[in-house]
Amino acid sequence: MPSAETATPIPTGTRIGHVHLKVADLDRALGFYCDVLGFAVMQRMGDQAAFISAGGYHHHIGLNTWESKGGSPPPPGTTGLFHTAILYPTRAALADALHRVLQAGITLDGASDHGVSEALYLRDPDHNGVELYRDRPEADWPRSPDGALAMFTRRLDLDDLLRARVA
Repeated sequence: MPSAETATPIPTGTRIGHVHLKVADLDRALGFYCDVLGFAVMQRMGDQAAFISAGGYHHHIGLNTWESKGGSPPPPGTTGLFHTAILYPTRAALADALHRVLQAGITLDGASDHGVSEALYLRDPDHNGVELYRDRPEADWPRSPDGALAMFTRRLDLDDLLRARVA
């Protein structure tokens, strides 16, 4: 296996296209991702799978019960997905997402200012970690004196974020 130093770098335009999650109950998962977060169902395969999107893309998130119908979340101390991060285009859009989550009575696991981004952390009904975030413009990212990225984690002011919401 080549070392990180000798491996050919991945092309700049590469991105994560979608995530596919195993869920115990498809309708319950759709209630969270569509009714609370606002994704739209692009295709549904009965009670087994659904493909959801923001803005009409074929799918950003796949949800399925193929190996997990009625199942329980993996126990702590096991490997697997830590969280899915959903990138919002603006601070106002992230503020609206926070409002929707709070209106649905969903508890946040955390809320952080990372310098490069503002992030909300929560769990979906299957206890999959979900990060809702927005990036700051790259020109505003914190840098060390030598120009290296200097991310941090500080408490995010939720009241200030909510004020950015366009009603």
